[in-house]
Amino acid sequence: MEGFLSELLGEEIKIKQILDSESNKESEDDKFNRVDILVENAKGELVIIEVQNSKEYDYFQRMLYGTSKVITEHIKEGQPYADVKKVISITIAYFDLGQGKDYVYHGTTTFKGIHKNDILALADFKGIHKNDILALAEKQVELYRKDNIYQIFPEYWVIKVGKFGNRVKDKLDEWIYFFKNSEIKNDFSAKGLKEASERLDEMKLNEKDAKEYKKYLTNLRDVASDQHTKMADAQSLIKKGKTEVAQNLKMMGLSMLDIKKATGLTDAEIEQL
Repeated sequence: MEGFLSELLGEEIKIKQILDSESNKESEDDKFNRVDILVENAKGELVIIEVQNSKEYDYFQRMLYGTSKVITEHIKEGQPYADVKKVISITIAYFDLGQGKDYVYHGTTTFKGIHKNDILALADFKGIHKNDILALAEKQVELYRKDNIYQIFPEYWVIKVGKFGNRVKDKLDEWIYFFKNSEIKNDFSAKGLKEASERLDEMKLNEKDAKEYKKYLTNLRDVASDQHTKMADAQSLIKKGKTEVAQNLKMMGLSMLDIKKATGLTDAEIEQL
């Protein structure tokens, strides 16, 4: 884990401890959904690593909830806001999360001025001169040991394993190749992969365990497929219900604006009724 985080975050990561979290899984059935690991690095930052197998439309909201929950779990009553922990959320997604062609995404919080077009927090932002942004005051840098405002807020990494085309261009790609294929090539040299390879050798399954694992994977695919189907059916029913309501409101002579407020449909969808 230290090796993977070091390659992803571009710095030497040492894990101080693995922490308990309300989201830690306690039963075999929970593995069908996700696996959570919460660790604290040597700098005192909290890192959430989540492996998500099945599709969830509200997953981004869950990422936000997860970082918020970790923040509140790790500050005691009476402590100043200055003691809020920095949280890094890392999702390894085995489904197509959102829309995008890349397979690694990084999100941070920035504040953009609406009048002067200056950006708070990112002092090294490309194309923006340091003098054009509002950064932390010198005293804040001294107190919090942060150079930029965005370093205080949670940040998010999303790795979309399915979008990875197995073309390894750097050491992070070596880890993603491993996530996708459960295989470590002999010429891979990313931090931690040698130890991971040795652990894989130790975990080679006997015939009985191999059958159980294949059964587990089959069940996993069945659950993911069932969830996807139910979600699609539910969306169709909701859309049908909204359409019927909109038709009735239109017959009653309500305005387009009122119908939009009541149903959430677009102008084009209402006009087609």
